[in-house]
Amino acid sequence: MIEPALLSLYLGALVAVYLSPGPDMALIMAVSAAQGKRAGLHTATGIGAARFLHVLGSGLGLAALFTAHPPFQDIVRFAGAGYLLFWAWRMLHSKPAEIDKVTPRSRAGSDMLRGFLTNLLNPKALLFCSLLLPQFASSERGALLPQFLHLGVILVSVGLAFDILYVFLADGLVQRIRTGAGPSTRTGLYLGKAGNLLLITVFATMAIRLLVG
Repeated sequence: MIEPALLSLYLGALVAVYLSPGPDMALIMAVSAAQGKRAGLHTATGIGAARFLHVLGSGLGLAALFTAHPPFQDIVRFAGAGYLLFWAWRMLHSKPAEIDKVTPRSRAGSDMLRGFLTNLLNPKALLFCSLLLPQFASSERGALLPQFLHLGVILVSVGLAFDILYVFLADGLVQRIRTGAGPSTRTGLYLGKAGNLLLITVFATMAIRLLVG
């Protein structure tokens, strides 16, 4: 088990990371603002699952493999950028009304998958875990993989708590705007278009970040 003092330091590091603006925060807030808190929560769930796989991959040495063989990292980067550009293109050619016709179950699965793949196909997330977790794991406390998993559960839990907070913040902001503007069909249409534009911008920006490394 990790010592209380070391655990406090680890939690402090995670809080600092999750309070800093980044791709996951931008995606969750954009989805929540554009499509509502339910879509945001599903996206956050997918991101959390991908984070745990990054922790597991870091414990198994995948991060070291990526560092030793940069072409592997490039393949993942390009795949991630292509996936994000696909979503930007799809949002560009879709209308808010078309999204509303999707069944809740299909939409939930799509939101989870989008969050999952967006985080999973970002090699920086894996490299981040490989840099952070070894500082709080030690062979003196036993096998490293169980320690990585323990630290990973904490990482995912803290991240999910912050992601949920960002979901409600973004959704609450949109609801305030909607309430202040009044129950107008035109207002709803403008908000829907603005939400689509926000998602397109976020997806395109994240893709460019991946492409430039």
